[in-house]
Amino acid sequence: MQTKIGIIGGSGIYDMDGLQDAAWVTPDSPWGTPSDAILTGTLNGVAMAFLPRHGRGHVHAPSTVPYRANIDALKRLGVTDIISLSACGSFREDRAPGDFVLVDQFIDRTFAREKSYFGTGCVAHVSVAHPTCDRVSDACEKAGRDAGITIHRGGTYLAMEGPQFSSVAESKLYRAWGCDVIGMTNMPEAKLAREAEICYASVAMITDYDSWHPDHGAVDISDIIATLHGNGTKARDLIARLPALLGADRAPCPHGCDRALEHAIMTAPDKRDPVLTRKLDAIAGRVL
Repeated sequence: MQTKIGIIGGSGIYDMDGLQDAAWVTPDSPWGTPSDAILTGTLNGVAMAFLPRHGRGHVHAPSTVPYRANIDALKRLGVTDIISLSACGSFREDRAPGDFVLVDQFIDRTFAREKSYFGTGCVAHVSVAHPTCDRVSDACEKAGRDAGITIHRGGTYLAMEGPQFSSVAESKLYRAWGCDVIGMTNMPEAKLAREAEICYASVAMITDYDSWHPDHGAVDISDIIATLHGNGTKARDLIARLPALLGADRAPCPHGCDRALEHAIMTAPDKRDPVLTRKLDAIAGRVL
Protein backbone atom coordinates (compact mmCIF):
# COMPACT_ATOMS: atom_id res chain seq x y z
CA MET A 1 0.00 0.00 0.00
CA GLN A 2 1.19 3.50 -0.79
CA THR A 3 1.49 6.15 1.91
CA LYS A 4 -0.47 9.35 1.47
CA ILE A 5 0.05 11.91 4.22
CA GLY A 6 -2.82 14.23 5.04
CA ILE A 7 -2.06 17.51 6.80
CA ILE A 8 -4.90 19.40 8.48
CA GLY A 9 -3.82 22.84 9.60
CA GLY A 10 -4.11 26.57 9.34
CA SER A 11 -3.13 29.14 6.78
CA GLY A 12 0.48 28.91 5.66
CA ILE A 13 0.97 25.29 6.73
CA TYR A 14 0.32 24.12 3.17
CA ASP A 15 2.79 26.58 1.60
CA MET A 16 5.54 23.96 1.24
CA ASP A 17 8.78 24.36 -0.67
CA GLY A 18 9.47 21.36 -2.89
CA LEU A 19 5.87 20.22 -3.33
CA GLN A 20 5.71 18.75 -6.85
CA ASP A 21 2.69 18.41 -9.14
CA ALA A 22 0.70 20.67 -6.83
CA ALA A 23 -3.01 20.94 -7.58
CA TRP A 24 -6.08 22.06 -5.63
CA VAL A 25 -8.89 19.50 -5.78
CA THR A 26 -12.34 19.25 -4.19
CA PRO A 27 -13.59 15.67 -3.86
CA ASP A 28 -17.34 15.18 -3.84
CA SER A 29 -18.50 14.02 -0.40
CA PRO A 30 -21.98 12.89 0.63
CA TRP A 31 -21.27 14.52 3.99
CA GLY A 32 -21.17 18.04 2.59
CA THR A 33 -18.52 20.39 1.23
CA PRO A 34 -15.07 20.29 2.88
CA SER A 35 -13.64 23.41 4.52
CA ASP A 36 -11.81 24.25 1.31
CA ALA A 37 -10.21 22.65 -1.70
CA ILE A 38 -7.40 20.26 -0.82
CA LEU A 39 -3.86 20.83 -2.08
CA THR A 40 -2.39 17.58 -3.40
CA GLY A 41 1.12 16.87 -4.59
CA THR A 42 4.26 14.90 -3.91
CA LEU A 43 6.92 15.84 -1.36
CA ASN A 44 10.20 13.94 -1.49
CA GLY A 45 8.56 11.04 -3.28
CA VAL A 46 5.55 10.70 -0.96
CA ALA A 47 1.99 11.73 -1.85
CA MET A 48 0.60 14.58 0.26
CA ALA A 49 -2.76 16.27 0.81
CA PHE A 50 -3.09 19.62 2.64
CA LEU A 51 -6.49 20.70 3.98
CA PRO A 52 -6.96 24.22 5.44
CA ARG A 53 -9.18 23.36 8.42
CA HIS A 54 -10.87 26.76 8.66
CA GLY A 55 -10.66 27.45 4.93
CA ARG A 56 -8.27 29.92 3.35
CA GLY A 57 -8.94 33.28 4.93
CA HIS A 58 -10.28 31.57 8.09
CA VAL A 59 -13.96 31.45 7.15
CA HIS A 60 -15.11 28.59 9.40
CA ALA A 61 -15.51 28.92 13.17
CA PRO A 62 -14.52 25.85 15.21
CA SER A 63 -18.16 24.81 15.60
CA THR A 64 -18.93 25.11 11.88
CA VAL A 65 -15.90 23.32 10.45
CA PRO A 66 -17.38 20.49 8.32
CA TYR A 67 -15.44 17.78 10.12
CA ARG A 68 -17.26 14.81 8.55
CA ALA A 69 -16.84 16.17 5.02
CA ASN A 70 -13.16 16.91 5.66
CA ILE A 71 -12.23 13.42 6.83
CA ASP A 72 -14.40 11.75 4.17
CA ALA A 73 -12.78 13.85 1.45
CA LEU A 74 -9.28 12.91 2.65
CA LYS A 75 -10.30 9.24 2.75
CA ARG A 76 -11.58 9.48 -0.84
CA LEU A 77 -8.22 10.91 -1.88
CA GLY A 78 -6.48 7.86 -0.43
CA VAL A 79 -4.99 9.49 2.67
CA THR A 80 -3.56 6.85 5.02
CA ASP A 81 -2.11 9.03 7.77
CA ILE A 82 -3.35 12.37 9.12
CA ILE A 83 -1.25 14.88 11.02
CA SER A 84 -3.38 17.53 12.69
CA LEU A 85 -1.66 20.82 13.52
CA SER A 86 -3.52 23.32 15.66
CA ALA A 87 -2.92 26.36 17.84
CA CYS A 88 -3.52 25.68 21.53
CA GLY A 89 -3.29 27.22 24.97
CA SER A 90 -1.13 25.59 27.63
CA PHE A 91 -2.05 24.56 31.18
CA ARG A 92 1.55 23.78 32.14
CA GLU A 93 4.25 26.28 33.01
CA ASP A 94 6.88 24.01 31.44
CA ARG A 95 4.99 23.82 28.14
CA ALA A 96 5.56 27.33 26.93
CA PRO A 97 4.43 29.40 23.96
CA GLY A 98 6.41 28.23 20.94
CA ASP A 99 6.62 24.65 22.21
CA PHE A 100 4.80 21.77 20.50
CA VAL A 101 2.95 18.96 22.29
CA LEU A 102 2.24 15.55 20.77
CA VAL A 103 -1.23 14.89 22.14
CA ASP A 104 -2.18 11.33 23.05
CA GLN A 105 -5.46 11.83 24.96
CA PHE A 106 -8.55 14.03 24.69
CA ILE A 107 -11.36 15.23 26.90
CA ASP A 108 -14.21 16.19 24.61
CA ARG A 109 -16.28 19.11 25.94
CA THR A 110 -17.79 20.05 22.57
CA PHE A 111 -21.56 19.82 22.23
CA ALA A 112 -22.69 21.44 18.94
CA ARG A 113 -21.07 19.13 16.38
CA GLU A 114 -21.90 15.92 14.53
CA LYS A 115 -19.43 13.41 15.95
CA SER A 116 -19.99 10.20 13.99
CA TYR A 117 -20.65 8.86 10.52
CA PHE A 118 -22.84 6.17 12.00
CA GLY A 119 -26.33 6.34 13.47
CA THR A 120 -29.88 5.07 13.03
CA GLY A 121 -29.82 2.40 10.33
CA CYS A 122 -26.15 1.57 10.72
CA VAL A 123 -24.85 1.65 14.28
CA ALA A 124 -21.14 1.28 15.01
CA HIS A 125 -18.94 1.67 18.08
CA VAL A 126 -15.20 2.21 17.63
CA SER A 127 -12.65 2.40 20.41
CA VAL A 128 -10.94 5.72 21.03
CA ALA A 129 -9.23 4.57 24.21
CA HIS A 130 -5.99 5.49 22.47
CA PRO A 131 -7.17 8.11 19.96
CA THR A 132 -3.83 8.90 18.34
CA CYS A 133 -1.44 6.63 16.47
CA ASP A 134 1.92 5.98 18.15
CA ARG A 135 3.58 5.16 14.82
CA VAL A 136 2.68 8.53 13.27
CA SER A 137 3.40 10.34 16.55
CA ASP A 138 6.86 8.71 16.60
CA ALA A 139 7.55 10.20 13.16
CA CYS A 140 6.27 13.61 14.27
CA GLU A 141 8.45 13.52 17.38
CA LYS A 142 11.61 12.71 15.44
CA ALA A 143 10.79 15.25 12.73
CA GLY A 144 10.22 17.93 15.37
CA ARG A 145 13.39 17.22 17.29
CA ASP A 146 15.45 17.07 14.08
CA ALA A 147 13.99 20.49 13.18
CA GLY A 148 15.14 21.89 16.54
CA ILE A 149 11.61 22.28 17.91
CA THR A 150 10.96 21.93 21.63
CA ILE A 151 8.43 19.11 21.44
CA HIS A 152 6.81 17.32 24.39
CA ARG A 153 5.67 13.72 23.92
CA GLY A 154 2.28 12.97 25.44
CA GLY A 155 -0.45 15.23 26.75
CA THR A 156 -4.18 15.57 27.24
CA TYR A 157 -6.05 18.01 24.99
CA LEU A 158 -9.21 19.61 26.37
CA ALA A 159 -11.51 20.22 23.39
CA MET A 160 -13.84 23.15 24.12
CA GLU A 161 -16.72 24.30 21.96
CA GLY A 162 -15.69 27.94 21.62
CA PRO A 163 -15.53 30.29 19.88
CA GLN A 164 -15.00 32.22 23.13
CA PHE A 165 -11.93 31.40 25.21
CA SER A 166 -12.15 30.00 28.74
CA SER A 167 -13.15 31.86 31.85
CA VAL A 168 -10.54 31.81 34.60
CA ALA A 169 -12.68 29.33 36.57
CA GLU A 170 -12.92 26.97 33.58
CA SER A 171 -9.22 27.24 32.90
CA LYS A 172 -8.38 26.37 36.51
CA LEU A 173 -10.84 23.45 36.43
CA TYR A 174 -9.31 21.93 33.30
CA ARG A 175 -5.86 22.38 34.78
CA ALA A 176 -7.01 20.57 37.94
CA TRP A 177 -8.28 17.72 35.74
CA GLY A 178 -4.72 17.17 34.54
CA CYS A 179 -5.17 18.57 31.05
CA ASP A 180 -2.07 19.85 29.28
CA VAL A 181 -3.42 21.93 26.40
CA ILE A 182 -6.73 23.41 25.29
CA GLY A 183 -8.09 23.87 21.79
CA MET A 184 -11.29 23.95 19.78
CA THR A 185 -10.77 21.72 16.73
CA ASN A 186 -9.39 18.24 17.43
CA MET A 187 -12.81 16.91 18.37
CA PRO A 188 -14.62 15.33 16.64
CA GLU A 189 -11.78 15.26 14.10
CA ALA A 190 -9.85 12.50 15.90
CA LYS A 191 -12.99 10.40 16.45
CA LEU A 192 -13.97 10.65 12.79
CA ALA A 193 -10.46 9.73 11.64
CA ARG A 194 -10.69 6.58 13.76
CA GLU A 195 -14.09 5.71 12.25
CA ALA A 196 -12.53 6.24 8.80
CA GLU A 197 -9.67 3.88 9.73
CA ILE A 198 -7.04 6.59 9.16
CA CYS A 199 -4.05 6.87 11.49
CA TYR A 200 -4.16 10.23 13.28
CA ALA A 201 -1.55 12.25 15.16
CA SER A 202 -2.15 15.59 16.86
CA VAL A 203 0.51 18.29 17.12
CA ALA A 204 -0.57 21.07 19.48
CA MET A 205 1.33 24.31 18.78
CA ILE A 206 1.27 26.43 21.93
CA THR A 207 0.56 30.13 21.56
CA ASP A 208 -0.31 31.19 25.13
CA TYR A 209 -1.07 30.04 28.69
CA ASP A 210 -4.87 30.29 28.48
CA SER A 211 -6.50 32.34 31.26
CA TRP A 212 -5.22 30.48 34.36
CA HIS A 213 -1.77 32.04 34.25
CA PRO A 214 -1.36 35.06 36.53
CA ASP A 215 0.67 36.89 33.88
CA HIS A 216 -1.67 36.05 30.99
CA GLY A 217 -3.41 39.42 31.07
CA ALA A 218 -0.07 41.15 30.58
CA VAL A 219 0.64 39.29 27.34
CA ASP A 220 0.32 41.56 24.33
CA ILE A 221 -1.72 40.21 21.42
CA SER A 222 1.18 41.08 19.13
CA ASP A 223 3.30 38.55 21.06
CA ILE A 224 0.70 35.84 20.41
CA ILE A 225 0.56 36.69 16.70
CA ALA A 226 4.35 36.56 16.51
CA THR A 227 4.25 33.13 18.19
CA LEU A 228 1.62 31.96 15.68
CA HIS A 229 3.84 32.94 12.76
CA GLY A 230 6.86 31.32 14.36
CA ASN A 231 4.89 28.13 14.97
CA GLY A 232 3.87 28.06 11.30
CA THR A 233 7.51 28.10 10.23
CA LYS A 234 8.31 25.29 12.68
CA ALA A 235 5.32 23.27 11.46
CA ARG A 236 6.53 23.45 7.86
CA ASP A 237 9.99 22.29 8.98
CA LEU A 238 8.38 19.34 10.79
CA ILE A 239 6.16 18.42 7.83
CA ALA A 240 9.09 18.54 5.40
CA ARG A 241 10.79 15.72 7.34
CA LEU A 242 7.77 13.40 7.49
CA PRO A 243 7.99 11.80 4.02
CA ALA A 244 11.43 10.35 4.74
CA LEU A 245 10.27 9.03 8.12
CA LEU A 246 6.92 7.55 7.08
CA GLY A 247 8.15 6.30 3.68
CA ALA A 248 6.33 5.78 0.40
CA ASP A 249 5.40 2.15 1.08
CA ARG A 250 3.06 1.58 3.99
CA ALA A 251 2.62 -1.61 6.01
CA PRO A 252 -0.56 -2.21 8.08
CA CYS A 253 -0.66 -0.07 11.20
CA PRO A 254 0.80 -2.06 14.12
CA HIS A 255 -1.76 -0.44 16.44
CA GLY A 256 -4.77 -1.38 14.32
CA CYS A 257 -5.94 2.15 13.46
CA ASP A 258 -6.57 1.03 9.87
CA ARG A 259 -8.73 -1.86 11.10
CA ALA A 260 -10.83 0.04 13.65
CA LEU A 261 -14.13 -1.04 12.06
CA GLU A 262 -13.27 -4.74 12.04
CA HIS A 263 -15.87 -5.63 14.69
CA ALA A 264 -17.49 -2.22 15.22
CA ILE A 265 -20.67 -2.36 13.13
CA MET A 266 -23.56 -3.69 15.20
CA THR A 267 -26.57 -3.41 12.86
CA ALA A 268 -27.54 -6.65 11.13
CA PRO A 269 -26.99 -6.54 7.35
CA ASP A 270 -30.69 -6.90 6.59
CA LYS A 271 -31.55 -4.00 8.93
CA ARG A 272 -29.07 -1.47 7.53
CA ASP A 273 -30.39 1.72 5.98
CA PRO A 274 -29.36 1.64 2.30
CA VAL A 275 -29.22 5.44 2.10
CA LEU A 276 -26.78 5.64 5.01
CA THR A 277 -24.70 2.70 3.82
CA ARG A 278 -24.27 4.39 0.44
CA LYS A 279 -22.95 7.50 2.21
CA LEU A 280 -20.50 5.25 4.06
CA ASP A 281 -18.92 3.87 0.88
CA ALA A 282 -15.54 5.53 1.46
CA ILE A 283 -15.52 5.47 5.26
CA ALA A 284 -16.69 1.89 5.81
CA GLY A 285 -16.78 0.26 2.39
CA ARG A 286 -14.06 -2.17 3.46
CA VAL A 287 -16.34 -3.84 6.00
CA LEU A 288 -19.84 -3.17 4.66
